[in-house]
Amino acid sequence: MMAAAALYRDASAPVEERVRDLLGRMTLREKAAQMAQIERTVASPRALAELGAGSVLNAGGSTPRDRASPAEWARMVDDMQRHALSSRLGVPIIYGTDAVHGHNNVYGATIFPHNVGLGASRDAGLVRKIGEVTALEVRATGIHWTFAPCVAVCRDPRWGRCYESYSEDPEIVRSLTTSVTGLQGQPPADHPYGYPFLASVRENVLACAKHFVGDGGTDKGINEGNAICSYEDLEGVHMAPYPDCIAQGVATIMVSYSKWNGEPLHSSRYLLTDVLKNQLGFKGFVISDWEGIDRLCEPREPRGSDYRYCIAQSVNAGMDMIMIPHRFEKFLEDIVFLVETGEIPMSRIDDAVKRILRVKFISGVFEHPFSDPSLLDIVGCKEHWLLAREAVRKSLEHMLMILDISVVGGR
Repeated sequence: MMAAAALYRDASAPVEERVRDLLGRMTLREKAAQMAQIERTVASPRALAELGAGSVLNAGGSTPRDRASPAEWARMVDDMQRHALSSRLGVPIIYGTDAVHGHNNVYGATIFPHNVGLGASRDAGLVRKIGEVTALEVRATGIHWTFAPCVAVCRDPRWGRCYESYSEDPEIVRSLTTSVTGLQGQPPADHPYGYPFLASVRENVLACAKHFVGDGGTDKGINEGNAICSYEDLEGVHMAPYPDCIAQGVATIMVSYSKWNGEPLHSSRYLLTDVLKNQLGFKGFVISDWEGIDRLCEPREPRGSDYRYCIAQSVNAGMDMIMIPHRFEKFLEDIVFLVETGEIPMSRIDDAVKRILRVKFISGVFEHPFSDPSLLDIVGCKEHWLLAREAVRKSLEHMLMILDISVVGGR
């Protein structure tokens, strides 16, 4: 009864008051669980209802079944949500997916060109519309969050993930961060800089700018490699799109697997806390990449005390949510141990959980935790296909213009 009457359940209360109220009711273990994102295949009733995992995701190709319908996706997410809401404090999950060029994990969804194709279009309005359509189709499946857009600035075509980059020119990448507004909606003119935003729980989803920072600038284009450059170059090229995303109220930012001058981004307190949170004023939450903290232990196998080292290095650097995705219970055991032994300050846990809860309250998931069946028919509809066709056409037209190819002359 106490939880039912709690301030954090009052939708009319200011977000920061709701955050403080809920945080004050949570145990250390409940706070730590909010910092975990687990894969859908291990999102059991125990993980959600008893342990209170904060978020769920699906890996690429991890689906409810082969060629699962949008309705099956929505039922799966809703079932998980019911378990989460039955936990002691009833904190809902937010479910994340890689809808990076449309809702590309869902059979029948509208698929758009990858970022390299959209970058060739040079059309910021088109990119925003694609974000709007993607948000609707993601929402239709009950999902609240997409790990997009990728705002990498690819400086070496040998990088195997150049297709994820809009351009080698940071100004072009900056201009196409309109994807954030497409996904999350247009923030009002007086929206506080750096504060997360979501316009509509029916039509919009949380966005995630990635991968912070320098993933497109590694030496020799080596994937997950080392960006060797001055801070001025890192800021002027690879960090350039992030203030634009933050100004649009991007809710989350994902950290790169790569290194900057030999330091892994997943353990860089300077870049994650001093720069991203303090200097750039980002008030959403920072999430790791898939098993990103495990890489901090390589070449050692991250077991036992090694894994605790990975957790401590990353969380103390400023990581708020950890994409585990499979070892949830070990993560809980280890992070609680690290706090109790003083290796992670309680203040760092509280800051991380405040950021996560802030995004959850802003997302509206407390008031609207379940999917909207009336949106199902919009997935893969004709209007969305026509937008995808327009995107392909504009991408090709601009590439032909750049290459000075005359279609008539056959050159």
